Amino acid sequence: MPLTHGKPVTFINTANRRAAESFYRDVLKLQFVADDGFAAVFDLGGAVLRITELEGFAASPHPALGWSVEDIEQTMEHLVSRGIAPKIYEGFGQDALGIWTAPDGVARVAWFQDPDGNLLSVVQGG
Repeated sequence: MPLTHGKPVTFINTANRRAAESFYRDVLKLQFVADDGFAAVFDLGGAVLRITELEGFAASPHPALGWSVEDIEQTMEHLVSRGIAPKIYEGFGQDALGIWTAPDGVARVAWFQDPDGNLLSVVQGG
């Protein structure tokens, strides 16, 4: 059977599963499904997010998870109101909400981090 029939599952690693679980549940307001003893499991609207604890984990500087959104300004304003700081990259020309606009003006992206430093993003267009 092709994978197009499967339900996507993504993984976020953490050094502290309880802190990460709280961030994704209480700050990002993702729907918590279960703690199966190996991971905190969240519903991502049809996909599954599993947050697993790894001893000595260090986050990658590359995006671990992102969301396509209809209104990036509204989304970033909401995240900032919940205490999330946008990730600002020197020389990118991001606005005050951390939103970068692609040279063609179509895609707009903003980045932020979870408590472990995992890079998360929101994108509109493109």
